[in-house]
This record gives sequence, C-alpha cells and structure tokens, in this order.
Amino acid sequence: MKYSLFIGGEWTTQPDQHYFPAINPYSQEVWAEIPQASEAQVIDAIDSARAAFNQVWSKTSGLERGKLMNRLADLLDADAERMSILESTDNGKVIRETSTQMHMAARAYRFFAGSADKLSGKVFPLDKPNILDFAQKQALGVAVLITAWNSPIALLSNKLAPALAAGCTVIIKPSEHASVSTLEFAKFIEQAGFPKGVVNVVTGDYKVGKWLINSRRIDKISFTGSPGVGREIASDAGRNLTPVTLELGGKSPNIIFEAADINKAVVGALAGIFGATGQTCIAGSRLLVQKTVYADVVDKLVARAKSIILGDPLDFKTEMGTLANQPQFDRVMALIKKGGDDGAVLAVGGERATGAGLSKGLFIQPTIFKDVDNSMALAREEIFGPVLSIIPFDTEDSAIEIANDNDYGLAAGIWTNDLNQALRVSQAVHAGCVWVNTYRASAMQAPFGGFKDSGFGRERSLWALDEYMTYKNVMIDFSGEDRDPFAVKG
Repeated sequence: MKYSLFIGGEWTTQPDQHYFPAINPYSQEVWAEIPQASEAQVIDAIDSARAAFNQVWSKTSGLERGKLMNRLADLLDADAERMSILESTDNGKVIRETSTQMHMAARAYRFFAGSADKLSGKVFPLDKPNILDFAQKQALGVAVLITAWNSPIALLSNKLAPALAAGCTVIIKPSEHASVSTLEFAKFIEQAGFPKGVVNVVTGDYKVGKWLINSRRIDKISFTGSPGVGREIASDAGRNLTPVTLELGGKSPNIIFEAADINKAVVGALAGIFGATGQTCIAGSRLLVQKTVYADVVDKLVARAKSIILGDPLDFKTEMGTLANQPQFDRVMALIKKGGDDGAVLAVGGERATGAGLSKGLFIQPTIFKDVDNSMALAREEIFGPVLSIIPFDTEDSAIEIANDNDYGLAAGIWTNDLNQALRVSQAVHAGCVWVNTYRASAMQAPFGGFKDSGFGRERSLWALDEYMTYKNVMIDFSGEDRDPFAVKG
C-alpha cells in the first residue's frame, strides 16, 4: 500500500514525494509506504486548517459538530476489525487489544459529541448593577496533535475528540513508526462529511513535527511521547507562547500489601506489565511487594510469566506481541543487560524469544527481575517493554517513600483489602491516576494525565475540553449614563 497525505480534504502528493517503509515487526516485511511530508506540505496543512477554522468550523454549531462526530464513531465501529488488523500489523500489538481500543476510540467521539452543544459560559454579578458581565468558552483555533506508535488510534481519540467538540481544527502528525491506521482513519473523516481542512494528516519524521511546532500560526499543541521529546516541544512552543498538553512517560509503582488478595494482585501485576508488551506509559513496571508475601508473589509471577503465549499479533490466541520497532527492541535489550550488570536478580526471561513462529519477529521473553533496588536503572528509567522490576518493602510508609522516589508521576496501583490503607496510600502517592485492586482500567468519563516528568494537562473526561478552549469575558454597560472620566462635576 502506498499512501498520500490528507490535506484540505484531499489526498495529495507532490511529484518528488519521498516515502519511507512501514515494517511489520512480526514478519520484518515492508508492507506499506508512507509519505515524508515536505515543509511546503506542512505549510499547506496549516493554511488549510486555519482557513477551515476561520471560514467554516468556528461558525459551525455544536449540534452539527456533534452529528459529524457521531457519524465518525459509527464508521470506526463498523470497520473496527479491519482497523485493528492494520494497527496490529503496523506496531505488533495483539489484536485482542487493538480491537478493543477501536471501539473505545469510537466511544470517545460519542462522549465528546454529546458535549459539543453544551459548552456554556457563565454570568458574573458585579458590584455595579447596571453592567452585565459574562464569560464565553471559545475554541483556541488550530491544534497540532502528535501521537505515539504504541496505540495510534486510541491516543488520537484522546486528543481529536475534545478538539473537534471544542471547535478546533487540527493537524495530526502520527509517529513515523506507526502511521498506517491514522491515514486510514482519515478516510472516515472524509466519509463522515467533515468540511475540508477541519482535519489534516501529515506524516514523516521529527522534522515534520518541528515545522508544525515552530509555526506561529498554531494555537495549541498536544503531544504523547517521551519526556525528552516533550521537553523539546515545550521549549519550542514556549518561544511562541503556544499552549501545550503533554502526556509523557511513566515508571508506575504497583504496590502489593500483605492485606491484598494475592491471587488477584498477581493477575493485576501480570497484566500491568505484560499487557501491550509493556509498551504503554501506564505500565506497572515497578512492583513493590511487602516482604511478608514477597516470596509467594515472586513465585506465582514467575510461573505465570512462563506460560504467556507469544506469537502472531493477528491471532486472538496470542497473549503478547512484538516490540513495535527495531530501535525499541534494541533499547529494551540493552536495559535488560544493564539490569543484570547492576546486580538485580533475573528471575525469568531476559532473552530474545525464539521458537516456532517467533524467529523473525521482535519478540522479547516476559522478563522479571527480583530484589531490585529503587536506585537501579531498572527502577528509574522507563523501559517501555516487557520487563518487571520487583522491589521488596517493609512498611506502608516505606512503600509510599519508594513509590514517590521517582521522576515520574503518571499512574500507581494499590492492592489491599484494608479500606483505610487504600485511602491513605491513594492520597499519599504522587500519581495522576491511582487504581485500587485493579490496573490499566480506563473510562472516558475519568480524567487522565500525570505529574512531574509524566507531563501536564488532562485527557479524557469533560476536563479535556478545557485544553482546547479559552475564555472571553464580555462586559456591557446598559445604564445609559455618560461615564466620562475627565468630566468635571460642578
């Protein structure tokens, strides 16, 4: 498949268009060609989004925006199977997860469609009774949405749904490591009947993102990715005073207390790190286990990890897929080696997975290190792979101290049947999302985002609308009085 860019409602290329390959991480075969956008094409996308905002979208009622978004959700739902196959082929995530994510993304468009005609303002009573003062919510304008390769359509829905509901036009820049599903999604935009230029998609490497971010004609940037790139984006955006939402990484503590249902906690810990092959910002990559149940938890986790089924991501029997791309595979393997060099005890895994149907794919065995110290790189750096670090602790206070001793603050898990303990720890841990007796659960009504190096701003929930809106205050004097401040009163 050879793709084009989606700019101004048209599929477009230029005569000297450059392309780069999309490589299937399971078969290592090139299966699509993705256009590398030029600076001129990026400018065209900005022009299209700006014109669509000024001339059409800012004048489109919330009711009409909502109708289009509901139509978009219907199209995605109806074609979810094909879309999940495309995404799993592109990034190696198992289809049992990508298929669920397609329907969750459709849910996002429906959720925010219901908000598009309810963006009310507020009237403020003033000290002077003959002045009416009210504030209106207004769309910021043109938003740049930059997504990561691990869950392109799901991550896009977190941004695009509130942006459209708020009344923004957008330019989407997916990761160069997984662009196919986003380009296919743009076809739904076309079929749903969105005005030309409301949604644009440009693909390519970091230069494309730089051109977008450094433009003074952009009103909002939303980025999902690594803290390093997030810092660069915030710095570049700051020079233009462009507001930014950053959804970055995590090194999330998943805490098992002795008061937990151990079997349930083990399943939660397993899903928290090996779900999505560990390639998720909310991965419970630091498992803190109270010493009184430490040995039991380690034994159960090792046994379960050995039974995880690796294989073709398109097979619903497969429980864990590949790493998404070669650079990420190499990085994870290097960090596994460093973990052993630093003195952590390898309990299971640690190697490239081999065997029937695995030889070509970027597979890494489900890997568990035990007796990890929180100062080790295994516990400090976001590995973004199927690598679990188990850290023992003595008391509740020490668990909280270890959990918070990290640069990240995205998510945390707490496993305990002691309600008082659950409430104490959930209040004390520094994380934007805290789960109790569950992990990696999500809901469109609940806000999502983190603290510290995990970024700022919130996605999902009605709070996400504020990321794409600003407030205009209007003051009207209806007294009929001549308020000349320079008039001399006799």
